[in-house]
Amino acid sequence: SLFKARDWWSTVLGEKEEFDQGCLCLADVDNSGNGQDKIIVGSFMGYLRIFNPHPVKTGDGAQAEDLLLEVHLRDPILQVEVGKFVSGTEMLHLAVLHSRKLCVYSVSGTLGNVEHGNQYQIKLMYEHNLQRTACNMTYGSFGGVKGRDLICIQSMDGMLMVFEQESYAFGRFLPGSLLPGPLAYSSRTDSFITVSSCRQVESYKYQVLAFATDADKRQETEQQKLGSGKRLVVDWTLNIGEQALDICIVSFNQSASSVFVLGERNFFCLKDNGQIRFMKKLDCSPSCFLPYCSVSEGTINTLIGNHNNMLHIYQDVTLKWATQLPHIPVAVRVGCLHDLKGVIVTLSDDGHLQCSYLGTDPSLFQAPKVESRELNYDELDTELKELQKIIKEVNKSQGVWPMTEREDDLKVSAMVSPNLDAVSQATDVDVGTDVVPSITVKVTLQNRVVLQKAKLSIYVQPPLVLTCDQFTFEFMTPEMTRTVGFSVYLKRSYTPSELEGNAVVSYSRATGIPRVIQCKFRLPLKLICLPGQPSKTASHKLTIDTNKSPVSLLSLFPGFASQSDDDQVNIMGFRFLGGSRVTVLASKTSQRYRIQSEQFEDLWLITNELILRLQEYFEKQGIKDFACSFSGSMPLQEYFELIDHHFELRINGEKLEELLSERAVQFRAIQRRLLTRFKDKTPAPLQHLDTLLDGTYKQVMALADALEENQDNLFQSFTRLKSATHLVILLIGLWQKLSADQTAILEAAFLPLQEDTQELGWEETADAAISHLLKTCLSKSSKEQALNFSSQLIIPKDTSRLKKHITLLCDRLAKGGRLCLSTDAAAPQTMVMPGGCATIPESDLEERSIEQESTELFTNHRHLIAETPTPEVSPLQVSE
Repeated sequence: SLFKARDWWSTVLGEKEEFDQGCLCLADVDNSGNGQDKIIVGSFMGYLRIFNPHPVKTGDGAQAEDLLLEVHLRDPILQVEVGKFVSGTEMLHLAVLHSRKLCVYSVSGTLGNVEHGNQYQIKLMYEHNLQRTACNMTYGSFGGVKGRDLICIQSMDGMLMVFEQESYAFGRFLPGSLLPGPLAYSSRTDSFITVSSCRQVESYKYQVLAFATDADKRQETEQQKLGSGKRLVVDWTLNIGEQALDICIVSFNQSASSVFVLGERNFFCLKDNGQIRFMKKLDCSPSCFLPYCSVSEGTINTLIGNHNNMLHIYQDVTLKWATQLPHIPVAVRVGCLHDLKGVIVTLSDDGHLQCSYLGTDPSLFQAPKVESRELNYDELDTELKELQKIIKEVNKSQGVWPMTEREDDLKVSAMVSPNLDAVSQATDVDVGTDVVPSITVKVTLQNRVVLQKAKLSIYVQPPLVLTCDQFTFEFMTPEMTRTVGFSVYLKRSYTPSELEGNAVVSYSRATGIPRVIQCKFRLPLKLICLPGQPSKTASHKLTIDTNKSPVSLLSLFPGFASQSDDDQVNIMGFRFLGGSRVTVLASKTSQRYRIQSEQFEDLWLITNELILRLQEYFEKQGIKDFACSFSGSMPLQEYFELIDHHFELRINGEKLEELLSERAVQFRAIQRRLLTRFKDKTPAPLQHLDTLLDGTYKQVMALADALEENQDNLFQSFTRLKSATHLVILLIGLWQKLSADQTAILEAAFLPLQEDTQELGWEETADAAISHLLKTCLSKSSKEQALNFSSQLIIPKDTSRLKKHITLLCDRLAKGGRLCLSTDAAAPQTMVMPGGCATIPESDLEERSIEQESTELFTNHRHLIAETPTPEVSPLQVSE
């Protein structure tokens, strides 16, 4: 920076010593009479140093002869001041404040006859042992005395102790004091000014302090209560709304003075009577300040140091100069050193002492002339084409990020045991009377390079839990192999939404780049399911069509065959841990499989498992053209019932939280009333407040229990909703023969959240994602693309809008719409099926017309049940 503080002289004090704003003072402490100030510095380690800098040239460090005196006083030095502190003389003396002692020294020098120069020593004139721990001090001609200075010390508990040189005068407690603040003395008004812990500036007259009742005890005596003695009253107060770092008093002349207060964010200039003359909001957090009279009549300059290593000079509220320091100043003074007036002395908290002056350091560097040469544009053009060709080949071969390098650092593999654990590791389970099995999964990590603190995290879908889900590895040498094992089991009596687990390893390469590798594993169905009695009647049924002859269920599910039944070639029952049952039937004549259950969401895991096992079976047979399809009606009615149940639990949770908040406020209000009654010296009747407190407490506990129960039910409901959503996505994919990429888009839209919370729930996020699909890749016209959806994800009033958007999504897919995320997705789709697409509804009237259109579209489905349609339930929602 051009605006750096020009270093005149600097040094570093001691090793690991600490300093604060009271540890620096400038004065002619040895009474030399030549007008040259000396720098007096005290540290919290107890060292007192006095410097008289004489640099040979600007920027020199400290020489041995610059240090006049260094004394270790043993006790920490809180503050140093110079004044007329000894009776019978007007010579300047040094006052040093320790935590439990005030010492006054005389500093004198002896002319030296040898090359080592003058010798300086200090002599203790007197000391006062303090009964209370000191915080800070101020001095001045209290009461208008002439030719001498009195000292006032503020203790940590808010007591002002006044010393008339060698004798103790009196002590007074400041009313309402909690923590001590900065303290200053105004000679013009003969008053002490401080900032209390109430964040207000307070002024106390010295005469009022002197004649107030003695403060040997903080409690008021009986005589004070009866009116004997005078109370200590404040002269004026001003609320500044923040803690103060320092206070300074500056006089223009004999007729006016100003009180400067440095706050945490502002600095204030006050008149003698406490009125604000001006204030300035600071951009940076200040660390120290020093006001002094300006050369301009009626204005005051202020030096303000901040925590950005800057020193700002203000004239009233106008910034006149800014200079950069090499440290953060905690104390700043201005003095006359070595015939140089106006030297700025700064001290940091770790002992960097610097004398500097303001100015600029112009750069004398001139850039050399560049040799001019003629450019051959043909050669440059040829070189550019070669470079572009190399860049194109690199991007084509390995992409933006080379994937092989990341994978070679660490290899992760997971293996699920083929058999259940002989001794189950399940503990603290809540699955009824069933014995809960567990299965062991082993994860193997093999490193190519040295890796430190590789963290392995395992994730499974609740209510599945792990015996251990976090591992940390140290690969100190290359080509190490580490294997860890853990068990998985079912903890609660409802089914998980997926049987897939995920092992994620996070580590950092030697260059510091973080990497993440994941490996998925699939848990067996037998972990959560047992052979069950098949049922031929059920509330919810699905029919899956295939293009191959039906396969025996015994060969598809060998672990679920029951020895007592011989007809299990075509029918098989499953019972989940916890009680719910699912039945699978294979047609003897057609190429169909039927899955049925009493719970809609329980169909998902068995249906998915059936399709996966069919695909594996035909792959082993070498048949590659096997395909499944779904020709029935979409079971949206059952799906919407689960959405409504989940949403109802969310609304109940909000209501319970509001009630709990109201009861908690009521409980605290009653507590305050009771506390006031109990503190009252004259007992008063409780007026049944204790009964009201007990009743409110019981209500709070009951509401908290109800809220916990609702949160548990909401968690279970979200898991069931995820299972049903997976099933609906699977059926839409089979119905419209969607590709893997299109199915992934559908999953991202319907399942945007892993966890469901009151602040951000499934309904609003899924609705926003589905609305985006309807607006972009499934839109019909540019009018739809111009619609603006709400950007705020807030809990909706009801689920009707979400259900209508899901219905409309199925409608668009049925009419030939296709899901994609490419850049041309925003262009309107050309639907090949007759009838066209309805626009996204902008009003209730438009939504009703869409429902009618949807009804007409699906009337050819053979499973349709639409005798009594309602405005909120689409005829798409059917059951077999």
